Amino acid sequence: MLNLQPYQNPTYFGYLAVALLPIMIGILYGRRFRWYETLVTLAFLVLTFGGDKWWQGLMLICYIIYEMILTFGYFNYRKKKNSGVIFVLAVILSILPLVIVKITPAIDAGKESIIGFLGISYLTFKTVGMIMEIRDGIIKELGLWETLHFLLFFPTISSGPIDRFRRFKKDYDAVPERDKYLSLLEKGVHYIFLGFLYKFLLAYFWGSYLLPIVRIHALGHGGISWWLVAYTYVYSMDLFFDFAGYSLFAVGTSYIMGYETPMNFNQPFKSKNIKDFWNRWHMTLSFWFRDYIYMRLVFFMMKNKLVKSRIAMANIGYLTLFLIMGFWHGVTWYYIVYGIFHACAIIINDAWLRFKRKHRKSIPSNKFTEYFAMFLTFNVVCFSFLIFSGFLNELFFMNK
Repeated sequence: MLNLQPYQNPTYFGYLAVALLPIMIGILYGRRFRWYETLVTLAFLVLTFGGDKWWQGLMLICYIIYEMILTFGYFNYRKKKNSGVIFVLAVILSILPLVIVKITPAIDAGKESIIGFLGISYLTFKTVGMIMEIRDGIIKELGLWETLHFLLFFPTISSGPIDRFRRFKKDYDAVPERDKYLSLLEKGVHYIFLGFLYKFLLAYFWGSYLLPIVRIHALGHGGISWWLVAYTYVYSMDLFFDFAGYSLFAVGTSYIMGYETPMNFNQPFKSKNIKDFWNRWHMTLSFWFRDYIYMRLVFFMMKNKLVKSRIAMANIGYLTLFLIMGFWHGVTWYYIVYGIFHACAIIINDAWLRFKRKHRKSIPSNKFTEYFAMFLTFNVVCFSFLIFSGFLNELFFMNK
C-alpha cells in the first residue's frame, strides 16, 4: 500500500490538486459536497497512515473512538450537571494518551509509544479545547459528522494550525459566496506557492545544505565557538522556514476547500519583545496555551485568592504555562530548559515594561530603540532555539 507523508513530495501535491478540483467547482457553483469531502479525507488519511504506517492508522482509529466517546459523554453529562471534578477528570482522560506517548521514550530507553501516531498532539489540543468550551457553555450543539470532520480535517492533521470547533463549524455549515471564495482561492494558491518557497527552497538551503556543514565544524571545534554561533542562526532559519512552510500548505489547502483555517505565523522575527514574539510564532498553539491554561490558571488563583500579588500571579502562570509547553515537546532537559527560558524572558520583559511606564519621560522611544528591540528579541529567540535543538546536549554531553 502506498504511503505518502503530507506535503513532502510532488506526488502528494499531484493527488491533492486532483482531489481538490471537484471541491473548487462545487463551491464556485454554491454547493459543498460533504460526502465528497469525507471521501477525500478518508483517501488522504489512508495515504498518510497506509503502507508501513498501518499501525499508526490503527491507533488513530482507536484514538478517535476513545475521544469521541469521552467528548460526547461529557457533552451529554454537561446538559444536566456541571461538576468540577467530572470536568477535570474528562480533561485528564482526554490528555492521557498524549501524556503516555510523550513520557514513554523517557522511561523506556528512547522507544516510541505503540499508541502514538502522526498528529496526536494537534488532535488532543482540539478535543481538550472542545471539552473546555462544553464546560463553559460555549458549545451548545455537537453533531457526530461535523465533529469527525473537525478532528480529522486532513490539511491540518499532521502539522496544525490548531483550529477551534466553533470557528470550523461556521465554515462547515456554510458555503462561501462566489466573490469571497475567489478571494480565498487566490490566497490559498498564494500560500501554497509561498510554502514551496519556504519548505523546498529556503528550508532546504538552511537545513539540508548549510546546517550539516555548520554542525560538523561546531562539533569539531567543541565547546563554545563561532561555529556554534553560526549553528544557532542556521538552525533558527531552518526551523522557521520548514515549519512555516508546512503551515502555509495546510492553510492554503484549507482555503481552497472553503475553510478559513487561522494562520500560524505572522513575521515572528519582526517582534519587538518576547511577548510580541509569542503573538506571532506558532500563534494557534500559543493562543491555545494562553486561553486554556494560562487564563484559567490565573482565574483559579484569583477566585480562590491563592496569591495576592497580580504580578506574582502572572509570573506563576508564565512558569506553569511554559513548563507544560516544554514537557509537551518532550521529556528531555533541553525542552524543559527551553520552556523555563521563555517563561523567564517574559517575566523580565513584563518587569521592563512596568519600569518603562514609570520612567517613560527619561527613556527614549524612537526608531533606533524600536529596531534595537527587534534585534535583541531576535537574538534571544535564536538562542532559545539553540537550546530547543538539543545540539548543546550533543556538543557538551555526548560528543566525548
